[in-house]
Amino acid sequence: MRSDSVYDNEDVRTSRRHFLKSCLAGGLFAGSASAARPAPKPAKETARAAAKRPNILFIFADDWGWGDLGCHGHPYVKTPNIDRLAAEGTDFHHFTVACGVCSPSRTAVMTGHFPARYNINGHFAWVPSNQKRNMPDWLDPRAPLLPRFLKEGGYATAHFGKWHLSNNMVPDSPLPSEYGYDAYGAFNCAGEQMPVHEDARNAIAFIEKSHRQGKPFFINLWIHEPHTPFHTLPKYRWRFRDLEEADNIYASVLSHADDRIGEVLQALDRLGLAENTLVIFSSDNGPARAASPTEPTLIHDTATGAGYGIGASRGVTGGRKGYKAALFEGGIGVPFIARWPGKIAAGKVDETSLISAVDLLPTFCEVAGVELPPGYRPDGVSQMSTLLGRANVSRKKPLFWKYDSRWPAPKDRPDHWVSYAIVDQCWKLVANRDFSYVELYDISADPYEKNDLKEKHSEVVKALKKKLLAWKMSLPEKPSAHCFSKLRTSPPK
Repeated sequence: MRSDSVYDNEDVRTSRRHFLKSCLAGGLFAGSASAARPAPKPAKETARAAAKRPNILFIFADDWGWGDLGCHGHPYVKTPNIDRLAAEGTDFHHFTVACGVCSPSRTAVMTGHFPARYNINGHFAWVPSNQKRNMPDWLDPRAPLLPRFLKEGGYATAHFGKWHLSNNMVPDSPLPSEYGYDAYGAFNCAGEQMPVHEDARNAIAFIEKSHRQGKPFFINLWIHEPHTPFHTLPKYRWRFRDLEEADNIYASVLSHADDRIGEVLQALDRLGLAENTLVIFSSDNGPARAASPTEPTLIHDTATGAGYGIGASRGVTGGRKGYKAALFEGGIGVPFIARWPGKIAAGKVDETSLISAVDLLPTFCEVAGVELPPGYRPDGVSQMSTLLGRANVSRKKPLFWKYDSRWPAPKDRPDHWVSYAIVDQCWKLVANRDFSYVELYDISADPYEKNDLKEKHSEVVKALKKKLLAWKMSLPEKPSAHCFSKLRTSPPK
């Protein structure tokens, strides 16, 4: 494994360095997006204590529905290794990501900010599509970034798996190494694409290297499953041979992913690192589903290769409303299981704590003993006390979502009409594009969003709508031009 990438070459790295030199060092801090970025500092501690700083392994699946786990009651999907994390840790049932699709959710994890602050309101695609949707072509590498904070705080940092903070069809986009990673192997990025099933092997090698060097590590293990295409192997198809084809395909790829997660957990055990490692399993959004009955035919993806398409998407939400690309809980409410032996309670289910993806940056920095830079204002809050079971963090700031959905809702996707949402305390307000239609839910008492309370609580609707409109007005009209590919032509009409 090379120091900057396991899938890279010198020419590509040189071109990326030239790009980076053209960017001012800085990030989205108070006052200006181009303000100088002070380096975070490790909390004051002895050298011996520094050697015991916890490792962090963040496993982020792709389209893994809340109900697609054995420990969440799935009738045929088998996930013994993730179930092990739940048995040895705490299963948080009220975690939400920052969007119903991939790239914005990942932006929130990386920056601690709502992705709309960067005009990242959908998935990164090829340049004409990004341009048409008023999006940049990649996440700004000058933004405040979780891996960079941890790296500058003394951590070895790595990313293995899906990137999608740009796209492999944007060849001049910055590589993951320009975002604060010491090593990476990735797909859905510029450069050579890592085979999707090599994620665990590379993560284990990095863990072993960091262990030899005596350094704490932070690893993003962003697995492909169960996103399309479904890349199946005969061994896993055989495990579920009694199922119908679509269910067989779906169960097989989840089982394969679970096995690879198990390999990483076994490596932590073998090296004696499990007790000093925070492991979190989650997903970037809810499960994908075809809008109408579709056969599981073969397709080809330019980043990951050939596999089965949307007809094999059989994910479930555990009763939550909507699916991927919806801002109802089925689209943004995903699994969140945290294990840290001796610190996080084992075998516990937390059904009340409201945790968001924007909380992960401040949480991981507190876990690591890394101070956030002065002037940086995350949209999230540290949830370390919540993870440790000491106290539920009271959210004083609302959570916001933006996603460009159609209105009125398509008949075959009735829950995919919400373009804006806000959660403030127990209340969730969802709105269409022009705020001409809204719905209100008590998300604590009604997590399945069955009872629209807007008529009964008109004063709450008025207050939340005002906050949501104010947040909308605070967002930038256009993305930053330095996040545009050279492939852009004339400005979009």
